[in-house]
Amino acid sequence: MTRISHLTLRNFMIALHDLLATAAALFAAFYLRFEGGDGFFIRLPLLLKILPYFLVFSVVVFFVFNLTTTKWRFISLPDALNIIRVSTVLTVALLVLDYIFVAPNVHGTFFLGKVTIVLYWFLEITFLSALRLTYRYFRYTRVRRHARTEDAAPTLLIGRAADAEVLLRGIESGAIKRIWPVGVLSPSTSDRGQSIRNVPVLGSIDDIEDVTTDYAKRNKPIKRAVMTPSAFAPEAHPESVLMRARRLGLIVSRMPSLESGDTPRLTSVAVEDLLLRPSETIDYARLEALIQGKAVIVTGGGGSIGSEICERVVAFGAARLLIIEHSEPALYAITEALAEHGTSAAVEGRIADIRDRDRVVRLMAEFKPDIVFHAAALKHVPILERDWSEGVKTNIFGSINVADAALAAGAEAMVMISTDKAIEPVSMLGLTKRFAEMYCQALDHDLSMQTGGRPPMRLISVRFGNVLASNGSVVPKFKAQIEAGGPVTVTHPDMVRYFMTIREACDLVITAATHALAAARSNVSVYVLNMGQPVKIVDLAERMIRLSGLQPGYDIEIVFTGMRPGERLNEILFASEEPTVEIGVAGIMAARPNEPPMLTLRKWISALEQAIARDDRATIRSILKDAVPEFGSTAA
Repeated sequence: MTRISHLTLRNFMIALHDLLATAAALFAAFYLRFEGGDGFFIRLPLLLKILPYFLVFSVVVFFVFNLTTTKWRFISLPDALNIIRVSTVLTVALLVLDYIFVAPNVHGTFFLGKVTIVLYWFLEITFLSALRLTYRYFRYTRVRRHARTEDAAPTLLIGRAADAEVLLRGIESGAIKRIWPVGVLSPSTSDRGQSIRNVPVLGSIDDIEDVTTDYAKRNKPIKRAVMTPSAFAPEAHPESVLMRARRLGLIVSRMPSLESGDTPRLTSVAVEDLLLRPSETIDYARLEALIQGKAVIVTGGGGSIGSEICERVVAFGAARLLIIEHSEPALYAITEALAEHGTSAAVEGRIADIRDRDRVVRLMAEFKPDIVFHAAALKHVPILERDWSEGVKTNIFGSINVADAALAAGAEAMVMISTDKAIEPVSMLGLTKRFAEMYCQALDHDLSMQTGGRPPMRLISVRFGNVLASNGSVVPKFKAQIEAGGPVTVTHPDMVRYFMTIREACDLVITAATHALAAARSNVSVYVLNMGQPVKIVDLAERMIRLSGLQPGYDIEIVFTGMRPGERLNEILFASEEPTVEIGVAGIMAARPNEPPMLTLRKWISALEQAIARDDRATIRSILKDAVPEFGSTAA
């Protein structure tokens, strides 16, 4: 319910309208009931005495049921139900007034009577609704008129009726502009022959050529197609839809899913939209409950994963956000992007290197975070195989700095973004991330043992594989190679990887944090995201070539370049020594902690510090091999 201090002049004008409507309904009910004789005029003096008190009570009822705070432009079924509720409450109030207070004590008989009260209920609903619906219709017709005068493109909507209805509402409200829907193509047989907000369902998705040809013959050529979320379901064959629409010369757009709180909008269809299995269903209420009103720090907030986490925590209602980023351009880009969203969160960006322990400790102590998401890392496999001492400095010592600083600053949780390459690692990326995982696990274990109950801070690591369209991902690389005319380079014909979208990965990272911070003490500190079935990289390249309207091997060649240092053909989800745990959260698996004692880790860390200072690569490698015996890197 809206606070009184937040009410505007518009709200008071709505309240005045509703008061006049209520008074008019009451007088009209009396007149219709008693117009045949002198009954109306006999009752009028008492009615005028009662009316002011009744209207004051009405104002309270309007406010309680949000009638005064709803925008008429968007009046819908919930608002109609509120009008019925208000009318019912006021009618019951008249019934109580007539049967308990007025009739026996003042008038000697029933003052209003059952017929008058029933008439009032119907008239109250009518009078409260009439002007609202008139205004709603006026705005609806104005949007339609503007769409026609602005040369909006005739458009086919592709997807189920429920999705199309959301899109049509976005057009009517003005959120989506310059398209004019002429029909819907739905994969559901139950939608056929129906109309959705006066837009007909013209057939199935397979009818796209026939419908487009028919409209062209009538000199009403269709210019665009909009794919709704249901059009990307595997059974809808989205790749075929996209290729057929492009062959017909249609501009193809998509409407993102609105489950995550996005406003209705259209975006271009990205190749990665068509490459994955259906995303996991996310419990967004659970994420909002964790993030809302909290102070959050994101390290590496300008990177692909970090920037998306920043976007999500702001969307879920964080009160304050501190972005720690080493790259000045990346920091500027993410802070500007968040500012464009008009968020209510207090967003601050600071340049800092997580290797600088004093700087990180000082920033966190000043900010006093509730939750820290640690996404800063060096993660390009071949580069770290060459300059792996830099990976040790950032991925190991940087992570230690962030974990210690978060604990000292009083954070509730630190969530480290890890990688599936940390499992039985063969690369320096995987090895350094595994060492950082072990430190977080050991610190989490020690904190739990010290308190004997709920620890002052949880430290968890979340592993997942490749993220589509992220910096360094194969998808942008393949796109660029296809646009350049090829060849598309693949390291090995049997190379297999897991893929996720950035949005899904980040939402599941936050979901893992909700599990770790649950009331019951969790006995897991390593979470692995469910990435579905792995994808062969060569198959991914071939699909991307076809989606670009070209033929692999004919228009674009695929060249195998050989595996690079630190790579392996298949990624794995859990190490053989890590017993898995079912946590009952969709999209997430977990493993029980499997780390050396903190005392042993600190000895390795101290020895690493000394070896790094001497640039003694042989000693560094020996220490890391001792810490992670299963390491099988080819790093020199």
